[in-house]
Amino acid sequence: MAIKVITAVTTEPVTLVEAKAHLRVDVADDDTLITEQIGVAREFAEHYTGRALAPQTLELALDAFPSRSIALQGVPVTSITSIKYKDAEGVEQTVSAADYSLNDYGITASVELAAGTEWPVTQVASNAVKVRYVAGYTAAPKAVKAAMLLLVGHLYENRQEATSLKVEQIPLGIKSMLNTVDTMAL
Repeated sequence: MAIKVITAVTTEPVTLVEAKAHLRVDVADDDTLITEQIGVAREFAEHYTGRALAPQTLELALDAFPSRSIALQGVPVTSITSIKYKDAEGVEQTVSAADYSLNDYGITASVELAAGTEWPVTQVASNAVKVRYVAGYTAAPKAVKAAMLLLVGHLYENRQEATSLKVEQIPLGIKSMLNTVDTMAL
């Protein structure tokens, strides 16, 4: 099982204007740096929470179909674009959208088979099944945005690697706020 980003994030959960207001920066000198740090903060938060924090298209590759449902990573999942597979002869096929549905309730998401259907037989090959889907919040939870702003502030103020004279770790409040995301409704 592997995940590939098909369409990357184009709109970050925290805007440059919000970050600059948080940093109390009113000049454009560091706009490029701050924009990069916003992306770093989102990537850290996504890695830490296991969630997609901004809309993006992902593709899950499997060697074969599971017995019933397919667990998806990067919740919240908003839609399934396609499910493609290599049939026994190695020809790419597309599963009819009528044969499955998205189960997006809870802290995980999955593709569920429709009643009375079975997954098709696939070729024995790596990545024989590919599920393409859209994941990510259209508006990130407030705790995520606050954690991202804290991390942007930390990165902005601590641009160099820590030395024995200046030891700076990621503020504990960031992880504490991100820990609340698992309890939030999707």
